[in-house]
Amino acid sequence: MDLGLKGKVVLVTASSKGIGFGVARVFAQEGARVVISARNTEELARARDEIVKETGAEVLAVRADLTVKGDVINLVNETLRTFGTVDVLVYNTGPPKPGTFAELSDEDWDYATRLLLLSAVWLTKGVVDTMVKRGWGRLIYITSLTLRQPIPNLVLSNTVRLSLAGLVKSLAIEYGPKGITANGIMQGHILTDRTMQLAQDQARRSGKSVDEIIREWSRDVPVGRYGKPEEIGYLAAFLASDKASYINGAMILIDGGLVRCVF
Repeated sequence: MDLGLKGKVVLVTASSKGIGFGVARVFAQEGARVVISARNTEELARARDEIVKETGAEVLAVRADLTVKGDVINLVNETLRTFGTVDVLVYNTGPPKPGTFAELSDEDWDYATRLLLLSAVWLTKGVVDTMVKRGWGRLIYITSLTLRQPIPNLVLSNTVRLSLAGLVKSLAIEYGPKGITANGIMQGHILTDRTMQLAQDQARRSGKSVDEIIREWSRDVPVGRYGKPEEIGYLAAFLASDKASYINGAMILIDGGLVRCVF
């Protein structure tokens, strides 16, 4: 299926590895001009080179720490300076600090708010005006299944990420009449480099193989496996296309059926 994304400018944050990299890779495969960002310059350069080598797409890499407002502003400015516009924003971040409510400090809450909410606000403010001028745009926010099913020991994620659902709905109402849709993706267990590192560590401790550990972790997922980063990318690419123009204000689960809630 041709999603009509060739030549679109797509900004994907936290995209040097993991889910963000998988998303950026899919958009590049679709012929989009892709902007990737991360805090680590070396990892960012490797990600850019890998995507370019595979797809031949135009890829701009900009270092940015999403918790630093100046970095976020610079990321948007560099994108606009290079490509002149932003057609699609795919917002993605790393995870906040784990911990129970009793274990978390005020500083932990402040950092998580900047990481999981304020960075989304700063990015949206930076790109939405150019979308309004063109009468077309896509705002896509990757969050977590914790919005529907809180996870013990992840109080920051359970709490702060939930605010993105309110942001998505508010943006959908305000900007839908202007040709811009806003949607959220609530992903489940995804097989990222970080997941593999944790599995390798568990395998060493238990004497089991990495494959055995992954299978054990996948038992609660009805489809019997973890998702792939590219599978998040496929959903994001569809939401960015005109074929999804009537999907607005949705929070979409992609978790292999892990969340049992019926609504």
